Amino acid sequence: MQEKVLNNRKHGMAVLLLTSVGYLVALALFIVGAVIVENASSGVIGGALMIVGGVWMCIGWIPYLGLRILKPQEALVLTLFGKYVGTIKGDGFYFVNPFCASVNPAAKTKLNQSGDVNREAEPVGVKVNANGSISFNAVDKKISLKIMTLNNSRQKINDCLGNPIEIGIAVMWKVVDTAKAVFNVDNYKEYLSLQCDSALRNIVRIYPYDVAPNVDTTGDGLADEGSLRGSSEVVAKRIRDEIQSRVDEAGIEVIEARITYLAYAPEIAAVMLQRQQASAIIDARKMIVDGAVGMVEMALEKLNEKDIVNLDEERKAAMVSNLLVVLCGNRDAQPIVNSGSLY
Repeated sequence: MQEKVLNNRKHGMAVLLLTSVGYLVALALFIVGAVIVENASSGVIGGALMIVGGVWMCIGWIPYLGLRILKPQEALVLTLFGKYVGTIKGDGFYFVNPFCASVNPAAKTKLNQSGDVNREAEPVGVKVNANGSISFNAVDKKISLKIMTLNNSRQKINDCLGNPIEIGIAVMWKVVDTAKAVFNVDNYKEYLSLQCDSALRNIVRIYPYDVAPNVDTTGDGLADEGSLRGSSEVVAKRIRDEIQSRVDEAGIEVIEARITYLAYAPEIAAVMLQRQQASAIIDARKMIVDGAVGMVEMALEKLNEKDIVNLDEERKAAMVSNLLVVLCGNRDAQPIVNSGSLY
């Protein structure tokens, strides 16, 4: 199904004026005919004028049904007796075939996205207001061509190591082919939402939450350092490409996908936090030990270089031990001063 844009249909104002003038003319003809018949000057002409005026007043409202008003970035898909005739796009006052019907199967679909969250779902039909007035609620069949933001609910997915995580994404999208969006899928909004969930699940299970050894996330057979936490840009791009490949037939363009929430599932969050803390402590201890060894080595070199004191191997070992205890300890050292002999 290919989109056909109907151009040169912005004749709404002209048709509105002509139809309204026609009603005035028909009313005048009906009145003139009634006067002629009443005066009995020419019953045939008066009757003909009354018939013409009456017929127009009965069916003259039909052109009003073909008037359509569109705001910027809106479109309307039109069918005539079940056949697709085209799409009107762009702001303006249009006139189309009065017997054309507008189609939008997703008009009443409300998702957690921009354009839907502020709309209240009202029943279609006649509504009696509190002040006694009567209003008619109709479903808006216009298709928005604006960039929309879909924020699906968070999902619980197992990463490549089997750890359950919770993740949420925001997808920026827009309709680029109204015919495909309306006729190729049953409901393009629900279709997009389901494809976002499916693509998210397929991509997330390839990556670990954090960097893990011997994990191939690119598919080249070599281990890499890809992770959900450290490679969020790459993961988001792969999710966007995955969604786009699935919604091409629905006439939807996915502009961008972003990870909005990422965390371990509550049942393992505490354990993983302890694991991260232990890893951080080990890394810190390694850095402290490396620094302490370097400082001890430097101290021994300075003592030997300046010939301040000559120490045998046993005294060097004691000195190294004491320095390492001082430098690697969790608390400040409290030295004990030896007031007697060195030996």
